[in-house]
Amino acid sequence: MAINKNGLIDDEMSEQIVEAAEQMAMTYGAHTVNVRKILVRIGITNRVFYNRFRNVEDVLDLVYRRKISKIREGVAWEYDDEEQFFEGITNMVTNILLTSYDVKMQFNQYVFENDSRSKENYEWWMAEIEKIFAYAKEQHYIREDLDCDILSYSLWCFCRGYNADAVGRKLPKEEAARRFRYSFGIILDGLRKKA
Repeated sequence: MAINKNGLIDDEMSEQIVEAAEQMAMTYGAHTVNVRKILVRIGITNRVFYNRFRNVEDVLDLVYRRKISKIREGVAWEYDDEEQFFEGITNMVTNILLTSYDVKMQFNQYVFENDSRSKENYEWWMAEIEKIFAYAKEQHYIREDLDCDILSYSLWCFCRGYNADAVGRKLPKEEAARRFRYSFGIILDGLRKKA
């Protein structure tokens, strides 16, 4: 039996608790998950739960971090030419939007309360976006006069804001992706180097 950094048990039962919370969150929304529902779902006692987690927020945080890791796996961006780069970036970001759509739909309140304040998540995405722009500048795909730091932050805000609105208004996923691709394409066209 392993002990985690908080001095709590980290074992197979911990994983069962996380899996139960994940199933409930993805089916009914993270806001519906509570300790009592987890206890009933897997047939355990308060003591078993609290020996492993401090509260339900710890469990939901772990579920959400796992989902975010899956989304991050979709980041790949090296391409052979300018057209492949712009089409590839549009496809990658659209796929991230689609992958995150269901997660954010079920974790909507959780995302806005926790993820937006997560320094680690923000810094990870800023570093990845800045790498993309540095690569694009190095390959002469985008204008030389662009401030990649400001641009990265702006793109981060656009993507998060777009996703939040689409989720909040419950746009069908395919419609959200269609509108996003259109708008994102216009943004990318503005970054292209002048002929």
